[in-house]
Amino acid sequence: MRGLVFPNDPSVPPELRGKNDETEFRAIVSCLDSTNTVVNFTTAQFPATIGLATAGGGDAKVETDVTLPHPCIAPIVFVTNAAGTSWFATTGG
Repeated sequence: MRGLVFPNDPSVPPELRGKNDETEFRAIVSCLDSTNTVVNFTTAQFPATIGLATAGGGDAKVETDVTLPHPCIAPIVFVTNAAGTSWFATTGG
């Protein structure tokens, strides 16, 4: 991923606008299993660049395997902070 930063928006503190201040991210794959229960699978932390997006901030790369149930219905991938407590981006659904 490239340029995952805070938006340039009045709701964001000025010192964070257009920047990433997290040195590590995680990915969480979330889906429904065969009993319609939500299950989440979290990767290990992976490095992310800090700073302005225009200077390469918010860039990260992860290549990993997670074991998912079969079926894994409507998977969504969340990009989170290192603690996994705040998500920044999603894909899937």
